[in-house]
Amino acid sequence: MDRPSDQRRGRALMIQGTGSNVGKSLLVAGLCRAARRRGLSVAPFKPQNMSNNAAVTADGGEIGRAQALQALACGLAPHTDMNPVLLKPETDVGAQVIVQGRRLATTRAREYFALKPQLMGKVLESFHRLAGAHDLVIVEGAGSPAEVNLRRNDIANMGFACAAGVPVILAGDIDRGGVIAQIVGTKAVLAPEDAALVAGFIVNKFRGDPSLFDDGYAMIAAMTGWRGFGVCPWFPHGWKLPAEDALDLHAPRRNGGPHVVCLALSRIANFDDLDPLAQEPGLRLTMLGPGRAIPGDADLVIVPGSKSTRGDLAFLRAQGWDVDLLAHHRRGGRVLGICGGYQMLGRSVADPDGIEGPAGTDAGLGLLDIVTVMTPDKRLTEVEAVHAASGLGFRGYEIHIGRSDGSDCSRPFAFIDGVAEGAVSPDGRVAGSYLHGMFRDDRFRAAILADLGVASTVGYDAAVAETLDALAAHLEAHLDVDGLLAAARPA
Repeated sequence: MDRPSDQRRGRALMIQGTGSNVGKSLLVAGLCRAARRRGLSVAPFKPQNMSNNAAVTADGGEIGRAQALQALACGLAPHTDMNPVLLKPETDVGAQVIVQGRRLATTRAREYFALKPQLMGKVLESFHRLAGAHDLVIVEGAGSPAEVNLRRNDIANMGFACAAGVPVILAGDIDRGGVIAQIVGTKAVLAPEDAALVAGFIVNKFRGDPSLFDDGYAMIAAMTGWRGFGVCPWFPHGWKLPAEDALDLHAPRRNGGPHVVCLALSRIANFDDLDPLAQEPGLRLTMLGPGRAIPGDADLVIVPGSKSTRGDLAFLRAQGWDVDLLAHHRRGGRVLGICGGYQMLGRSVADPDGIEGPAGTDAGLGLLDIVTVMTPDKRLTEVEAVHAASGLGFRGYEIHIGRSDGSDCSRPFAFIDGVAEGAVSPDGRVAGSYLHGMFRDDRFRAAILADLGVASTVGYDAAVAETLDALAAHLEAHLDVDGLLAAARPA
């Protein structure tokens, strides 16, 4: 693809994995931070991502949360070019397709495969803009290049690397076992032209003494002919960074203190809202999975965002959580609904145009006197809000469709530029808001936790920055970072 002649030609390196969840996102974030600490202008890039945990960008779009974290590691504001294709699953077989920050379509998997060739141009356009503006672009793959049945029309792994001429480092996950087979097997199934793009490998997530794997490491190098860039031990502080995959939802186990329970919905979205709470040592946070009753000692139950409000409302009822929530409220407990969770707390959710699935209307949980109607327009914006109860200002963002109205909106959760937002029940114990990210604000979070009897001790943004620095130092200590950065080639 042609580039404007006045652009400089930055270098690029791609981290691919032997499978999903092998630690690619953290490796890229750590390498971005390490490159920035060396004085390089560096940017992250992921051609295609699949996640319901999205971040709102300054240019009014949305990208995967991992790329927003990686941008932070680079000292940059998130931009839609960093993740030009974002897939947001709405059902088991269909997903919303976001291209350069804007919704293009909702497609089934087979339809998306037919659509992919049209998307490569947008992917390369975004990539070359970043490469023209920075010294280095560190690219993250998706899934695994070993899924060679998907190689035709691929835009996420080797298809992109080949089209852009970007060298690849393959990361394997020793924690899940079979890492020799993971890496050697990937080499065995790759086409020769794709295998030639691989500049080396990393063994990730080792627990214990890495020297115990010296023989295995040498075997991988001998069997593949690829250079090894090191064995990276498990990074114990990774939980402090915003997670993108719902599989990574967790919090430290603690005894005592007020108990906050978040319902892990099947299409949970923007669940990093809970990350700041997970870091508070005086609080117990439980991510409640399916088949488990809401604990009787819960002080606050959070119904989080969802990519499919009516679908997750049915899922919630299938777990019996609707009955549990009513019992929790009768016992004097508090409930907070965020975005899709806010919509579920009302009297009904209507989707007359079938935007999120089959057209229709479902009864809500009835804990707030509001009704919600899904509308085609999507609101994507960062906001400055004022919490109605405390008068404290905080930053947040909206990323939703739908409009909610009703008598409980006369008691707003917050104000945005003087306009009421959200709703609160007459007894004050049930609240709902469309605003994500509210708990990142230290003063606001401290006020909310004070109502639960907890003294906040965490500076969240500072803790994330410190963890990114620690991650970069961790990679520097265990990997050949000099060699990795030297492997990058002009884009």
